[in-house]
Amino acid sequence: PPIRGHARELARIGRDTFALHVTMGSGPMRGEYSIKVGPDYRSGAGYRVVQEEFRIGDECIYTSHPDGADPVRRQDDDTHLLLRMAKGERQRKWGHRIAVRSNQPALTQIHEHRRILRIHKSYAYVAKTVLENMRFLDPIPEQMRNPSFPGQTVLGDGGENLATVLQALCEDSDLGAILMDWVSSLTPMDVQDLEFLPDSLTGLIQFAIREHDDRRVSAYSASDGTLRFLAMLAALLGPRGRDLLFFEEIDNGLHPSRLYLLLDLLKAATDERGVQVVTTTHSPGMLAQIEDDVFEDTSVVCRRSDTHDAVIRRLADLPNAHELRNSQGMDRLHASGWMEDIIDFDDEEQVVA
Repeated sequence: PPIRGHARELARIGRDTFALHVTMGSGPMRGEYSIKVGPDYRSGAGYRVVQEEFRIGDECIYTSHPDGADPVRRQDDDTHLLLRMAKGERQRKWGHRIAVRSNQPALTQIHEHRRILRIHKSYAYVAKTVLENMRFLDPIPEQMRNPSFPGQTVLGDGGENLATVLQALCEDSDLGAILMDWVSSLTPMDVQDLEFLPDSLTGLIQFAIREHDDRRVSAYSASDGTLRFLAMLAALLGPRGRDLLFFEEIDNGLHPSRLYLLLDLLKAATDERGVQVVTTTHSPGMLAQIEDDVFEDTSVVCRRSDTHDAVIRRLADLPNAHELRNSQGMDRLHASGWMEDIIDFDDEEQVVA
């Protein structure tokens, strides 16, 4: 539900499956996880897993489509996905064959099977935890203005529980000082503190911004941009465990003069707290203010004119990108449509070649 769109539109452009490949970590313990999902017309459940594989380093922990003459490859069970597990010390030819429900990933079911080696179960648990620690945050002002139940310290994907998450941060003297420093930089108001007000009847917590003259601006009256910035602070400064955060249209509602502050916040979170952040923007102003290291990690997404596919290209890899950035600015190139044009032209040249 937090991800925009209908599930059936995941597979598009004339295809009937959707595939994902994820690499986790590096070195000899690098994990690689692949899954392919297709429609399930028989049960009416919507989708089913049709292919899945999980590897650690050079070892295949399990796969639904092994090489060679392995009978698992035929997938002759109409109701389950068959897996071939890694071969144990006493198994000469193949490891155990197990059947898992096809309406959810095998990665979440491995722990249910007794014959699976404990070390393989632990690998699957770690990989599952890594994937669970990805958050897709799209704060909605109406959700952030709602009061919160006491004790809720995890921000919802739509910004739910903002009041109590901010309250928990302020109760920590170090995090509270960092939070107030960022809030004070955001607004021209002379912000003194955040106040948290319980409702006398329901006990729900609401917050307000207190200025130097004791004037209070409640969450109901705060601007959408201020609320979204507070939600990003809550997500980035909150309890660890969410290591990969996605923000869509991160500058939405924020004044152009404060875009630098947003970039500073993201850089501080990634440098100091080890959080990885992926964000989208349509704003030329954001591109104009990114630093050199961020520029190297920035990509453009566009639809090619001659296909239905979307493509992703690193800005730094586009022809003459560094020189044009210095002479004209990425903001002007973005606003003029140069990026889309050069990707179209460059891809056509590669096809011809």
